[in-house]
Amino acid sequence: MMSLRDREPLLREEEAESEGEFTSERKKARRNSHPVTLTFEEAVEETGFGTFHVALLVICGWANASDAIEIMCVSFLLPTARCDLHLSTADMGWLTASIFLGMMIGGYVWGVLADLKGRQKILVFSLAVNGVFGAVSSLAYNYWQFLLLRFISGIGVGGSLPVIFSYFSEFQPRNKRGCMVSALATFWMAGNILAAGLAWLVIPRTSLSFQLGSLHFQSWRLFVMFCSIPSLSSALVYALGMPESPRYLMQAGRENDALRVFRRMFYWNNRGTARSFSVERLLMPSAEKCSIKFYDSRADCFSHQIMKGLDPIRKILAQKFRVTSILLSIIFFSISFGYYGLWMWFPELLKRIETSGGSACSSIQNSSSDEGAENLTCYPVKTVVYKEGFIIAAANLPGNIFTILLMDLLGGKLLLCASLFLSGVSVFFIWEVTTKIQSLIVSCVFSAISVIAWNSLDVIGLELYPTQLRSSALGLFTGVSRIASILGNIVFGQLVDMNCAVIILLVAVMFFIGSLAGLKLPNTKHIELS
Repeated sequence: MMSLRDREPLLREEEAESEGEFTSERKKARRNSHPVTLTFEEAVEETGFGTFHVALLVICGWANASDAIEIMCVSFLLPTARCDLHLSTADMGWLTASIFLGMMIGGYVWGVLADLKGRQKILVFSLAVNGVFGAVSSLAYNYWQFLLLRFISGIGVGGSLPVIFSYFSEFQPRNKRGCMVSALATFWMAGNILAAGLAWLVIPRTSLSFQLGSLHFQSWRLFVMFCSIPSLSSALVYALGMPESPRYLMQAGRENDALRVFRRMFYWNNRGTARSFSVERLLMPSAEKCSIKFYDSRADCFSHQIMKGLDPIRKILAQKFRVTSILLSIIFFSISFGYYGLWMWFPELLKRIETSGGSACSSIQNSSSDEGAENLTCYPVKTVVYKEGFIIAAANLPGNIFTILLMDLLGGKLLLCASLFLSGVSVFFIWEVTTKIQSLIVSCVFSAISVIAWNSLDVIGLELYPTQLRSSALGLFTGVSRIASILGNIVFGQLVDMNCAVIILLVAVMFFIGSLAGLKLPNTKHIELS
């Protein structure tokens, strides 16, 4: 019979063989002798992967979808609301740009606040701003009121978008992060489809209109009201039941709070099993706090916080991240100018195609020369316009499935570069096609391919910056993205009636530039969050 001393080398050999596997048995054996101090990544692995992460995906996904709905809301109401609000084509360009202007301001401000005050609180406030002002905009009497309210709604959207992805990624195990972030990004597609489907169901039904005091509450106003519900419901869910990011809590020096979140994750992922969560300590990063005892007054302490809020810009543009930040700025600008400059105008282009036939460019030229864009009629509402908008939005689905399946296998860089290049090719053919069916097919191809670029960019942007800069960096790049979106919509509004070919070719060129810039980015496949 083998003695305990004889068995010890065998036990050590077995442990060495399993050194690469972070198993619960090994961790339990270590904890029996002394308390274990785990890093963030190790603690996330210890909680397992299961029910908690699925529920988090649905909740964060619904918030992501709500932002997409608020953005696309303006796009789908334009073909009808332009008559009631007396909009010129240039006015429509400024109206679609207004939400992006708000997003540009909100993106960085909310992003910095999320790094200073926490992700969960900022998500509640930004989603509430988005939903409340989006709903109130349905009561606007004129163009200027509607423009202002959509701008303020955009400030809320600009905050929730980057923070949602930072918040979500900081709960994910390293080997699942790419797939899960890609899955979260697919909810943007779901928001597009929901907005298109809701527009198809509500806006053509003019019988839903009613008189509200001196305001004739048309069906498109009811559509705007419905579009605010997802944001308001998301704000309520985050306020009542969602924990703070454990990564943020560790960065802020709140070890006990972080351990409580990890225990909650462990409980939901391991219900019905015999496992127990016995982690007692976390390896905490250094945390810098603003304490009143180091300052003469609360005002000085607050000033320190403001300067600290501006500090991420300097760090993001410091030598360590400078090239990466410049490349990402180019890519965000290129894809946003091209995608939103074209996507926000799809419903209006489809309406003009339906009115005069032919391709997008030929129909615009015909409408501009024969009757003028200002004289296009809005009633009766052309249901087919919203049907085709729904089909184009649904074309995102294949691209999202492709991204989820191949993100962790191929990596975000390859998918980003390839999809941006192919998006440019597909946009070029929008100019070349000559019939309505061809226009619809090419538009669907563009929809399916371009969403892969967005999903890849979401993953890459999260993995290239450390925790204390992640939300700020995404907020900054979101600001760059919004500048591009504003310019794209304004330029599109100014040129669409004058020379369609120029704007279509410009969009294609922007996608090609983004693809070339992506080739210089570092590879982030399976990288560890810092």
